[in-house]
Amino acid sequence: MKVIKGVLEEELENAIRQEVAYIKALNAIPPGVIVKKKIKGHIYYYLMMREKGKVKFTYKGKISKEEIKKYEEVKKMRAKYRKLLSQIKKQLTFLKKALNAKEIRTLT
Repeated sequence: MKVIKGVLEEELENAIRQEVAYIKALNAIPPGVIVKKKIKGHIYYYLMMREKGKVKFTYKGKISKEEIKKYEEVKKMRAKYRKLLSQIKKQLTFLKKALNAKEIRTLT
């Protein structure tokens, strides 16, 4: 049973390292999403982001297709890292419960 406990502890350490890496990656991604608004027949671009729980719009003016593409990639990366972070948090919860299980504590 010590082998199983050792494997679980090692997995827990790896999961904690992954969580920290995902959080750092999320913090490195620039905040906000480009939003296209059509007002009176004209197209305007805004950077939408949250500040202190409120949604803020910042006018960006005319932006190039490359910049729009860059913000779309940032949006995809943010979604990817949030999903990975959610999965790793579930894994951490499972591993912590498994390590604190009565069967493992009584057999070691």
